[in-house]
Amino acid sequence: MHKLAILLALGSVVLMVACGGSSSSGSSTITSVTDSCSPPTINYGQTSQCSASVMGLGNFNSAVTWSASAGSISATGLFSAPSSGDVSLLVTVTATSAQDGSKLGTTTVTVNPTQSANNMAPIIVDAGPAGLQPPSVNVGFVTVTICVPGTNTCQTIDHVAVDTGSSGLRIVSSVLSIPLPPANDSSGNPLGECLVFLDGYVWGPVATADITVAGEKASNVPVQVMVPSSGSPPVPGSCSNQNPPGGAGNEGGSVNAFGANALIGVGLFQRDCGPACVSNSPPPAAYYDCPASGCNPTNVTLAQQVANPVSGFGSDNNGVLVQFPSVPDGGSLTSNGLLIFGIGTQTNNGLGDSTVYPVPDTGNNAGNFTTMFNGSSYPQSFIDSGSNGFFFPDSSIPMCNGWYCPTNSPDNLTAVNQGSNGQSGPTTHFSIENANNLFSTNNTAFSTLGGPAIGGANSSFDWGLSFFFGRDVFTAIENMSTPGGPGPYFAYNLP
Repeated sequence: MHKLAILLALGSVVLMVACGGSSSSGSSTITSVTDSCSPPTINYGQTSQCSASVMGLGNFNSAVTWSASAGSISATGLFSAPSSGDVSLLVTVTATSAQDGSKLGTTTVTVNPTQSANNMAPIIVDAGPAGLQPPSVNVGFVTVTICVPGTNTCQTIDHVAVDTGSSGLRIVSSVLSIPLPPANDSSGNPLGECLVFLDGYVWGPVATADITVAGEKASNVPVQVMVPSSGSPPVPGSCSNQNPPGGAGNEGGSVNAFGANALIGVGLFQRDCGPACVSNSPPPAAYYDCPASGCNPTNVTLAQQVANPVSGFGSDNNGVLVQFPSVPDGGSLTSNGLLIFGIGTQTNNGLGDSTVYPVPDTGNNAGNFTTMFNGSSYPQSFIDSGSNGFFFPDSSIPMCNGWYCPTNSPDNLTAVNQGSNGQSGPTTHFSIENANNLFSTNNTAFSTLGGPAIGGANSSFDWGLSFFFGRDVFTAIENMSTPGGPGPYFAYNLP
């Protein structure tokens, strides 16, 4: 779906390892290098064995040099973590071709304290749930446990997409295997919801669940169970009519259509609709009263709305920090990051040198800041891990299959972001590569993937997951106190 790390550089150790193969005499070319480490998550003082695969043409040299952003790595690829530490590290391990230094592969090893902080959940960017077709690209996934409220009847769901651009947990109905109790409206009828994304919508009943991620738990939280158009209750016309221009329609009907088993919205707001769904007359086509005769829009209280589970945690509940290591041009096969709950609540989630960009919590620009790019101002811009690329208007960049494919790749660009307080941050640098070249690899994590503004949204610049690699990106929740001031705001540092 389009709308759907602390890296402590403790020094770099570079050693040569001969992985077999022949020397680089004669005509030969290195085409790619990939590496991996097993296990990918260890504690301080432990080791992880890394290996590299070099592909090439002709009589190429398959030797590599190893480097690690922390700890040390041996000539045989044995990574040794630092002996001690208080916070989790995402260590980048790089294998570089000895024949062609421009060809390298990167992977990460997560190094945790012996007693890992309870507010950290690993995120992985990979090809998505088993059997997903086409494979996922640039989507970060976590694992979430849901329970029937107040019971031990629970289900653990993997490949739950992390979305800082929405609020609430939404589960594909075919994935759900436990009987979550349905939520009713004030009339005692089942409550349904229609949520519109930039590239489609999802429909389905509201239920309640206890939600646990890492060591954090929110109890009795309204969630949405997404159903296909042929499911029950049927999609109301006032919902399907909201499909955006060029949108995919009902995206929540299957894992393949949705691209994930579920989605966890950990964005700027405590509820997914807010006051507009409480008292607007007529009520917006968001929540529905669903008696047997059919579903119609209805007003709901804040407590009945699908909720951002983070705001329901007992602590670490004022926002989230998403951390990913950098990925090289051309992308990485996978990428491992962290979803860290809270801002300034523990030693692992401080703002550090990040710039804070406040956003309004009401009005037409709620949740948006201003991006200044190519001499134009885009006042409805946002940072969104649920978008799988940069999406912005630029008619000068050639396109291919709906994505940007610049002739000179990478195309290095700059923009300046400005918060609702009128203060501009430092210049943000980013790059776009030819999407056809990126998609011709088996990689799933790209920092250079971009396309035109979705649905003709020419007043917005969507800083999607491509933006997150190599940065600390914070999302502060409305009306919650943080060291950077009250939410809502975005904050990030320069790589």
